[in-house]
Amino acid sequence: MPIPEFVAAVRAQVGTAPLWLPGVTAVVHDDAGRLLLGQRADNGLWALVSGILEPGEEPARGLVREVLEETGVEVEVQALAAVSTTPEVVYPNGDRSSYLDLCFLARPVSAASAAAAHVADDESVAVAWFAPDALPDDVAPSSRRRLAAAERYRADPGAGTVFAR
Repeated sequence: MPIPEFVAAVRAQVGTAPLWLPGVTAVVHDDAGRLLLGQRADNGLWALVSGILEPGEEPARGLVREVLEETGVEVEVQALAAVSTTPEVVYPNGDRSSYLDLCFLARPVSAASAAAAHVADDESVAVAWFAPDALPDDVAPSSRRRLAAAERYRADPGAGTVFAR
């Protein structure tokens, strides 16, 4: 997957030193309750749509951009479901990063937008809608954790966004 230009510019200065980066994840349900997943090109696992925010980008707008760029589906953000961090990730080239993840609930803006789901960039090899009780076996562990947090939020929105306390 391509490294965002701003991350490449920072990497040119700091090498492989750990970076703290803001990211977003989309839990997108269509009107039938199906969940949007992409099968990642780098490891073959199915995952929620996610990505790194650009400098100064509003998180919800970044989420809308990421979902459109990766799946061709235009979404509207409904709520911030969970806030979490990742352990350090070490990439094959030695780069190290940790992420602050903002997990949002979203929905397609229309049935036509949901039907337009397709592989829209080189980060995925497949994009599909799945019933929540019929997810593929090979869903990324990080996506399973975020889905569980999003479901906790959906079960009781009045309790607020899910985060470590």
